[in-house]
Amino acid sequence: MNLDIACLPQLRPQTYQPHALHATERAWPETNCYVDLWIEVLHAMNLPPQASFAFTVTQDFEGDQIGFFKIPTEDLEMLYGIRVQELAIFDNVEDHLLTQIARGRLCIVEMDSFFLPDTRGLTYHIEHGKTTLGINRLNPATRTLEYFHNGGYYALSGDDFDGLFRRGAHAGLDELFLPYTEFAKLDGLVRRQDLREASVELLRRHLQRRPKANPIAAFAKAFPEQARAILDKKDGFFHKYAFNTLRQIGANFGLLADYLIWRELEGEADLVEPAAAAQKIADTAKVAQFQLARALARQRFEPLGAMLDPAVEAWDKVMAILDQRYR
Repeated sequence: MNLDIACLPQLRPQTYQPHALHATERAWPETNCYVDLWIEVLHAMNLPPQASFAFTVTQDFEGDQIGFFKIPTEDLEMLYGIRVQELAIFDNVEDHLLTQIARGRLCIVEMDSFFLPDTRGLTYHIEHGKTTLGINRLNPATRTLEYFHNGGYYALSGDDFDGLFRRGAHAGLDELFLPYTEFAKLDGLVRRQDLREASVELLRRHLQRRPKANPIAAFAKAFPEQARAILDKKDGFFHKYAFNTLRQIGANFGLLADYLIWRELEGEADLVEPAAAAQKIADTAKVAQFQLARALARQRFEPLGAMLDPAVEAWDKVMAILDQRYR
């Protein structure tokens, strides 16, 4: 088998330009590892990722966290002809990945961020944690890997390669290393002329599934007590809590704003107002994250819930407009 293969062979980390959705000046330049990965994969294939963001209207408060949002695989198939399914890992991981990449399939793998150089200063060689990669090029012989992760396309090699695949000096990290893996079949890729209309149909479906009650209002009620509980946790818990609450709200509704702006640019009128309301949610969540850090320092938590009032009002507004227009 050719050991120097790639699903998208034209890509190289040195020349790759990330999508504008990952620009550093945005309120939330990164969302979560799964959605960020798909933004860049679609961008690399010259497909507009914004068309897939209709699902953002379904985000809910789950009691202890805000729902971790992901582009549904059925939406990827409907819009772009990309079929995603689970890949069983029952033998050598690298061999499974090589087989699929040789068949033109992008492998989406949960791996250890400790060995990812693009996370330098955050988790790289600091903390072990699960994250999702889109593996495009893999060569076990040279111990090199090229991958989509978060807001870009990167390369790693050597000891980091061994760490990811539990080889050599890292062989004892896990007794059994069988990561959760999906693969994306790209042979049915389509470039729909009616992409906006197809996306509108998805929005109608997702609005039927949206929360009946305002999830930001529900979170705002729980926010002060959840924040108070951070004081009893270990160092670093603040970042985990903020990621699974405020960042998920802000990044999700930032993408909803991008989706509505894309629709406006594609010729659909009168979406500026709901786009602005969705962006208000994103911006309010960003401010609340800074206020959370200040509240922890001062140990004053009661005002936190009211800080989300603009986002609560904006959620009601954007959903009322979209319901009236599409449901």
